[in-house]
Parts: sequence; C-alpha cells; structure tokens
Amino acid sequence: MTIQNESIALLAITKSGASKAAIIAAELPEADIFISEKFSDLLKDVPNKVTAIALPAKDHIGTLFANYDQIVFLVALGGVVRLIAEHLKSKETDPGIIVVDNAAQFVIPVLSGHIGGANEFAIKLAEILGATPVVTTAADVGNTVAVDILGRDLGWKTEARDKSLTRVAAMMVNEEPVAMIQETGSQVNDWWKSTKPLPKNIHLFDTFNEVDLDKFAGILWVTQATIPESTWDKLTDRLIVYRPSNSKQDDQKMQKKGGMGFELIIGIGCDRGTPLATLQTALRLALKQINAQQTQIKAFATIDKKADETSINQLVKQMDKPIIHYSAHELAQVSVPNPSEVVMKYVGTPAVSEAAAILAANTTMQNLLVEKFKHRGDDGKNATISIVKSL
Repeated sequence: MTIQNESIALLAITKSGASKAAIIAAELPEADIFISEKFSDLLKDVPNKVTAIALPAKDHIGTLFANYDQIVFLVALGGVVRLIAEHLKSKETDPGIIVVDNAAQFVIPVLSGHIGGANEFAIKLAEILGATPVVTTAADVGNTVAVDILGRDLGWKTEARDKSLTRVAAMMVNEEPVAMIQETGSQVNDWWKSTKPLPKNIHLFDTFNEVDLDKFAGILWVTQATIPESTWDKLTDRLIVYRPSNSKQDDQKMQKKGGMGFELIIGIGCDRGTPLATLQTALRLALKQINAQQTQIKAFATIDKKADETSINQLVKQMDKPIIHYSAHELAQVSVPNPSEVVMKYVGTPAVSEAAAILAANTTMQNLLVEKFKHRGDDGKNATISIVKSL
C-alpha cells in the first residue's frame, strides 16, 4: 500500500514506538522515520530513510512541520499536544498530525483532518496496523458537508474571506440553513460522496439570483463568475466560492495530479531577511497544490539580487539542487500571468518567481503548473513560489 504524493514523517522515541514504526515502514517505504538514537538499531533493516535524533523531541518539530504533509507520532496524545502547540498556525497551512497509541489499537487524526488530509491518511494507517481510526471532525461524524474541502477531489479551488470557512462550517454542524448554488461544474451526485441523503439544511439552487439571501445563514457558490466586491462585503463570513476546473489548461493540470514522475523547476522569491522556515513551508504548500514531491525538483531559479539571500541559499543547500540566477532585465522580458507594479518598482522586473521558473525551463507561461504562490510567515515576511515542468 502506498500513499501517493504525500511527504510522510514517522516520529518514535520509545522501544514500542520503534517496533510500530517498523510495521508501518514495511507498507510505507516512502515515509521518513525519525527515531531516538537509543533505539535506532531496531530500524536498521527497514527500506525507509531513517534519521536518529537526539532528545528532546521538541527540538525537531519545527523541521517536521516545515517539510512534511503528514506527521505520525508514535507518542502519547498528551505529549503530542505539548510538542506541537507552539508550531500551530492555521488549518490552511498546518500539516496533518496523527497519533498512534502505544499498543497500536487506535489511530487518531489530531490536526488538519480535512484540508491537511489527516482523516483520510489515518484511516489508511489504521488498515496497515489493524487498528481503529478515531475520526472526530464534526462533518464526518454528523454526515454533513465539509465546506473546507468540498469538491477538492474534482479540482475545485476554494475562495473565502475573513472567517467564512470556520463560520460556515459551524453553520453546517448546527444545521442552520445553507444555500448551495451550482452554476457550473459537476452534478450533486458527484460532490456529495455519502450514501445518505443530502442534509435537510442544505438547499440547492441553479443560479445566485434565485436565492433570498435573508433566508440563509451561509452561501456556497459554485461559479466561474467574477464576484463583485460589494457582494463579498455584503456576505462577509457567510460566503464560500468554489471554482471548478473548466479550462483546458486546468484540466491538463488535474490530469497530472496523483502520478507525476517528471522533474520540476522552482521559481523562488522572497522579502529580504525571510526565515528558512517560511521558505520551506511555502515550497511544501506549493508542491501540494499539484500533488508533487520534493524529490521531483530539478533546480531552483531566482533573480541575481537574491544571490546572497541566506535563507534561499540554505534551502538550496538543504535540497542539494542547483540554482540559476537571472538579471532583472532578463526577467522583465518574460510574459507572466501575474505581473506586479510593486515588484517592478523595487527590483526592476514585474515578476521574479514566475519569470525565473519560465526562463530556467525554457518555456512559456502557458506551462506554469503553479503560478505565483505567496506565503506569509509569522514575522510578516513573504515567500513566493512558482513551478514549471522541466522540459
């Protein structure tokens, strides 16, 4: 059994944890194992990459958060809560966190059950161990719609403002009336996966104009239409928009998801002084958008003004990949989908990451797999990632 396109880490610090990690390793050879130095000999025969770590384990959590999509703790649940607490940021960026108890009787998705995929992964992990998955998220337990991942398997992209994802999710759990407007995309039997009837609080409409907004607490809108700012303002904390993959280019991207074996060029840009952890997280999240892995990276590319950027050089050295530097003049000649006047003002080119990736791959913007993906770190520093298939 393999879990496709997910970077997985197993952390064990006890003899019992090491034995459970060995069982998992036989089925998940792609998972990286982090084991206490004291018990590292117990895993010398597994096919996985094994890293012996010095305790305390808390010294290694930041690295795991930055580099893995799923982190499996073969550690007591209470200990895991204390280990991860200071690293939590948001449901959009945190990796999936799963706990396996000491006897391997239960597999518990603790964090990022939906967006991070921990629920699904925990179920597969439970199958490997012959254990019971303990899924507690309200949408799964209550047979309702998980608004944060609705249509994700169909290629839908989610747009939301402020706290609408959290608040509309609460509306679903509390059975408040929610309008589901589907102007494009798949039919209801495609996005509603349960064998049970659609929840009674969800009301279906074909167009936005049909909906009496005063009668519904939340609005789910599947559309390709441009949403006026006045509509976003009026429906703050109530509206979630889903964008189906309708264009030929998007369809090609979706066909590549789940089994990409080709190499990637990573265009990278960042604010001066951006921490390495911010770049690591930006890269991980950008790769996740196309279900790609770090092992597919062939090279990085950026502007020559970033040749002395410490965190970029640290990332490139960590990945053991080459980096190509281009002048602002060279980058400014490249057509990109997301040019910026602000970037032009400060560095002399309207784009860095997109243009650098395109140049390094000797292609055009039509072949961008990930356009300008921007991630802001805790200190307010921004990192930008763009990805192109290496030709």
